Amino acid sequence: MLAGLSLLHMKNRVKGYWWCQVVGWSAYVLVYIFFYVTISSRRYDFFYDVLFLDALLGFAFTHLMRYLYKVTNLLSLFIRYQILFVVAATLFFAFAWAFTTVFLESSLGWEMEQMQQYSLMNKTIRTSLGFFLILAIWNLIYFSYHFVLKSRQEQLDRMRLQGMVKELELKTIKAHINPHFIFNALNSIRALVDENPGRARTAITELSNILRSSMQAEKAETTPLEKELNIVKDYLALEHIRFEDRLQVEYEIDEDTLDLPVPPMMLQTLVENAIKHGISKQKDGGSIRIISDFRNDKHELIVQNTGKLNGNTNPDGFGLASTRNRLKLLYGSKASFQISDKNGSLVEAKVLMPVEHSLKTI
Repeated sequence: MLAGLSLLHMKNRVKGYWWCQVVGWSAYVLVYIFFYVTISSRRYDFFYDVLFLDALLGFAFTHLMRYLYKVTNLLSLFIRYQILFVVAATLFFAFAWAFTTVFLESSLGWEMEQMQQYSLMNKTIRTSLGFFLILAIWNLIYFSYHFVLKSRQEQLDRMRLQGMVKELELKTIKAHINPHFIFNALNSIRALVDENPGRARTAITELSNILRSSMQAEKAETTPLEKELNIVKDYLALEHIRFEDRLQVEYEIDEDTLDLPVPPMMLQTLVENAIKHGISKQKDGGSIRIISDFRNDKHELIVQNTGKLNGNTNPDGFGLASTRNRLKLLYGSKASFQISDKNGSLVEAKVLMPVEHSLKTI
């Protein structure tokens, strides 16, 4: 696929080059005719013959000069070598073009009267000065185009590299999230195996549903909030088997936010963090509230749980660190995450994300 696109791009560039040659030398002819008709007071019998011969030879010699640049891979050399090479090549081809033109005009009898008094070499040198200027302009256009093309390609390469790095970082984070979650879930199931085998089987079914959803989540950078909520509900159902009445769950979800993209497993990670560091440490358990709404043209996602931060307003931990990193990678400065005490008895983890539908979702 990539080879086919590269070949197509190369064909388009070659086609564009020939079009530029035809248009450029046609413009050369038209400009000379315009000035000859409107300004020149003298008329030459073979003006048009000489003009078209010059244009045809110019077309041929500039193409040969381009071929020399490609054969020598000039564009890959250091800039000072490129300049020296181009100056030398321009002098050579200007002289070759002038010599060929003078020789053919003299052989065909198209030579102007005032030029007949000079020798072949003298006429060649005089003519080559004008041709050198024309070739210099041609080189300026040619190398300006390739400079812009190279700069654009380097920019695209940088963007691709940044995209690959971001994708690799996201995959690395998600690769750590799933084992981390599975370990905690298996610990919960293990506690139920002897105590209540029936509930343990139910828990295994819930875990199976979660794993199936998380495997699908691996395929994309974002997933609709509704799918993320389904994973969270399965997880909380699994945890409810362990905590029973000690765990209360509330949902405050604006239905208009269900289709919004969120990082896969991010909400589940925040809920898991609330269970592990909040509910599990409360003797009487507590409640978890999940809120999804719009605030100032952004998607606000909140997880509240019973508990306290005990003065640590920036707690460490893989789950919270992964949340910060993924938000930064996906949205940059457009998203934010903070965790804080609320009303003295609640811990609130709040995520603000831009309302975007352009990211790749599953």
